[in-house]
Amino acid sequence: MLTTTRLSLSLGAGLLLGTAATAQDATFGPLVTAATLEPDLAQVEVLDIRDDTYADGHLPGAVNAPYGLFRGPADNPGQVPGTEELSTILGDLGLEPSDRVVIAYQGEDVSDFGAAARVYWTLKSSGFEDISILNGGINAWTEAGFDLSEEAVEVQPSDIELTWNDRWTATAETVEAALEQGDTLLLDARPESFWNGEQAHSAAAKPGTIPQSEYFEHAGWFSDGPTIVDAEAAVALAQEQDFTGAEEIISFCNTGHWAATNWFALSELAGIDNVKLYPESVVGWSNAGYEMANVPGPIRTMWNKVKSAF
Repeated sequence: MLTTTRLSLSLGAGLLLGTAATAQDATFGPLVTAATLEPDLAQVEVLDIRDDTYADGHLPGAVNAPYGLFRGPADNPGQVPGTEELSTILGDLGLEPSDRVVIAYQGEDVSDFGAAARVYWTLKSSGFEDISILNGGINAWTEAGFDLSEEAVEVQPSDIELTWNDRWTATAETVEAALEQGDTLLLDARPESFWNGEQAHSAAAKPGTIPQSEYFEHAGWFSDGPTIVDAEAAVALAQEQDFTGAEEIISFCNTGHWAATNWFALSELAGIDNVKLYPESVVGWSNAGYEMANVPGPIRTMWNKVKSAF
């Protein structure tokens, strides 16, 4: 829990105290706007998941929790830190599962949202229940006219011990089972050029996608710059794409970044219960030697390399 200074209130301020308690008890839901967050800022724990730019200015009271803390090594960036390691990370950030947590990111573009969604998914799977993402990120905060702070934030470490809830997690074994059963929608969040094998992540063993998959690019959930659509629009889009009719959905991409946006939109905004994120995604899948689809042949591979050079 972040250390804060609390003012003593007189009996005459009882009404104000009651109002503050009501605000503190309220939840924002999966998304919160800058205007909604600002008056309640002192009652939440803000995680700023940026790296170098945090020191240049952050939301007042926000603690720095760089995105890389929640990611794997360079050869498998989508890998989730082990439960013990994650307990240490969140403990060093001073967090407890009962905290109200708001995740702040830069808000630079639609891809940037994936980092916030991935951290949200990690916290939810770790037992946190009151989590929100600042929609539009730091950019939306400053555009709303609110100030940033350069003051250092003192953190009091917690003794958190996590238990991972795998309800929203898919593994390679989960995907294998889904391929055999054939009743799961494997949803690739990457642009079509990755899905059809024209492009590939540098850490992937080969281009292509997971067999039997369809694609819905993560950018499809954004209609106004880097601000993701609201719940009503997410429901309408999910119904339009027939995502609501799937027995189960497994969201994946290259390293579980863009896929986290699809997971967030489907699970948290559209309210679909049976959505899982495959965090290691195509990089982990291909490097483990599993079957791939849409893998280009030698001539097409050479042509793709020529096109990428220009």
